[in-house]
Amino acid sequence: MSNQTSASAPAVTHRLSTLDKWLPAWIGLAMVTGLLLGQFVPAVSELLGRMEIGGISVPIGLGLLVMMYPVLAKVRYDKVAAVTGDRRLLVSSLVLNWLAGPALMFALAWLFLPDLPDFRTGLIIVGLARCIAMVVIWNDLACGDREATAVLVAINSVFQVVMFSVLGWFYLTVLPGWLGLDTQGMDVSMGQIALNVLVFLGVPLLAGFASRFLGEARRGREWYEEKFLPVIGPWALYGLLFTIVLLFALQGDAIIANPLDVARIALPLLVYFGLMWFAGLLLGHRLGLGYARSTTLAFTAAGNNFELAIAVAIGTFGASSGQALAGVVGPLIEVPVLVGLVYVSLWAARRWFHTDPYVGLQTAEVVTR
Repeated sequence: MSNQTSASAPAVTHRLSTLDKWLPAWIGLAMVTGLLLGQFVPAVSELLGRMEIGGISVPIGLGLLVMMYPVLAKVRYDKVAAVTGDRRLLVSSLVLNWLAGPALMFALAWLFLPDLPDFRTGLIIVGLARCIAMVVIWNDLACGDREATAVLVAINSVFQVVMFSVLGWFYLTVLPGWLGLDTQGMDVSMGQIALNVLVFLGVPLLAGFASRFLGEARRGREWYEEKFLPVIGPWALYGLLFTIVLLFALQGDAIIANPLDVARIALPLLVYFGLMWFAGLLLGHRLGLGYARSTTLAFTAAGNNFELAIAVAIGTFGASSGQALAGVVGPLIEVPVLVGLVYVSLWAARRWFHTDPYVGLQTAEVVTR
């Protein structure tokens, strides 16, 4: 990385709030807090177990909804048509997110966890939940195309409501049967998954769309994005941290008793993030999308919606299940890995795309459009 890029990179991180910049530390602290609560205040686990509706702990369910809503309220739904005109970007994103990503995670889950069916199923669910949240942060740090990110996030949001349950049924039930694989712990009702997706994605998606529509209609876009969004934005991370504390309070015994299992969950996740990110960046480069949109393609392909994966795992298998634990491990691995890939992306801007990610970005974007 050149001196100019190295000097500029720290300036980018200053755009983030203290909560964002130290997110890996907060996630680690939330995990430790949850473990301590589960070990030393067993009444917490018992209370969470009693406060259930339809097999879902009410406090955890509220935490999941809180973390999803702010992200979906940020999406500019009126910009979809502008970026969907770039068919190379759109088709590439759909192929990476809905064909390559789930297939790769399925293969890695079976390769690394052939003897741990619950964790394996949890990883497959993670692979089906495409990123609609943290990718906005990674893309901004890497100087990607913000409008393209917003559009791809919106498309992923809608597509997940339509296709998540279908792909879940295929990868958790149909494909293992075709390949003659062990289906223990993989008998998942498509209707059950669809219900959880509609509740934990459909409800906040509708709320996010309504917030933007009504907010802009009454107060204007400037007020909505400069006043309203900064107020609700941090609640996505508060909801994530709150949910992690509760989940680790429930999962504490399993984590402490089987630390090697947690490490085994982390390994395929590391491989997955790296392969998907490099595939997205290289594909964008080969298609001539330019640095900004290639970076957006890479991060939207690599990131996963762990909020949705955790919600589906909890609703389908229970909060204390191995499937839920696999989803909880996800953000702990994703955050430091994708932060590291931000700096790899800035390096690639000069070496592969021959552009300054801070100065020459706008020119590069105009050319590619």
